[in-house]
Amino acid sequence: MIIGSRKMVFGRYDYASFLSFIAYSSCSMVIPITLVSLARDLNFRLESGGLTAGGALHLGRTVMMVAAMLLCGFWAGRWGKRRTYGLAILVMGIGMSLCALAPAYSILFLALVVAGIGEGVIEGLATPFVQELHPDEPGRYINFAHAFWSVGVVITVLLTGALLSFEVSWRQIIVGVALFSLTPAAIILLPARPGNAYPDHTEPLHRSVVWNHARTIVRIPRFWLFFAAMFVAGGGEFALTFWSASYIQLNFGSTAWAGGVGTALFAAGMVVGRTGWGYLLHQSHLRGLIIGSALAGTLITLFLPTLSHLWLFMGALFLAGIATAPFWPSVQSHSADRLPQTDTTMLFILLSCAGVPGCGFAAWLMGYIGNHFGGLGVAFYLVPAFYLILAMLIGCDWLSPKTAIT
Repeated sequence: MIIGSRKMVFGRYDYASFLSFIAYSSCSMVIPITLVSLARDLNFRLESGGLTAGGALHLGRTVMMVAAMLLCGFWAGRWGKRRTYGLAILVMGIGMSLCALAPAYSILFLALVVAGIGEGVIEGLATPFVQELHPDEPGRYINFAHAFWSVGVVITVLLTGALLSFEVSWRQIIVGVALFSLTPAAIILLPARPGNAYPDHTEPLHRSVVWNHARTIVRIPRFWLFFAAMFVAGGGEFALTFWSASYIQLNFGSTAWAGGVGTALFAAGMVVGRTGWGYLLHQSHLRGLIIGSALAGTLITLFLPTLSHLWLFMGALFLAGIATAPFWPSVQSHSADRLPQTDTTMLFILLSCAGVPGCGFAAWLMGYIGNHFGGLGVAFYLVPAFYLILAMLIGCDWLSPKTAIT
């Protein structure tokens, strides 16, 4: 894989990370794609005031994800990134299996909390897991690896939408997603051949060392700028990912298949953006890429609630996906460049502690706005607002001398 003389080299743990991103996104997306059917089965119909309950599912999941992320640095210090990461994928799969068995909303909520424990660790360690493999050009490889989150979204929403159209139970679909997570977990946890081991630390890190890494980071004012940027980046991305399928079904009177296609087009745009920037990106271009993409995304998503033709709406979702693609991985990688004195593993974990709550908050807030202020169409204006704030925050970093807020 060569662009000019710049070769990308992948190994066993790269491919494991790609599959883990697919499994993680599938477990995250299968709930929103099946949400309309699931809600009717569990008696909180979205079309009858259940939008807030639907959004609350991810908000509750998010609380446990953040708790797990805050602890995963200590777990990784004790047992290593590889083992902690692989076990987290197994926990996520167990939680999703419990979701498939849920007889009521409350049990589904608790099962998602279990899945959230594994997902929180995955979210916290996924980026440093890849960074450790490619310390020389992390931005390229992190963007490329994160593209497989969107690959998983495309596969999940299209396949789930098709299966729902053929009246396959949402419970069977969720079981299938849970079982798939066993594959990346096995690749990561099984012993490697001599000379091909994951480059983990050989000695456990004492919790005081990990705590000092975190304390050093949170005392840096510039970190909080990136923390806020991750919150709105995650919120804008996941708001579209979570609610697009339901919006298409409710506002255009379309099927679950059409809803899946719409979300898949958004994710496909993200695949194009992330793989493209993974090949072409120079580390020094990250900041300009984030600002330009955020401004483009603001303009595109402003028009989403005004579109009355389904295929125009879907085309706009694809363009929004391209604009959204670099936000999450590029903000993380750029922050490491701007805060070089920090431990990157802990930095990425703490930044994910902003991005994930942004996802949960945006999913809940869109549902709340949809219930109380005129439907999901009005709620969609939250997305361009988040994107514009992102551009402003990274612009502030650009205009501020490095020594001014570090």
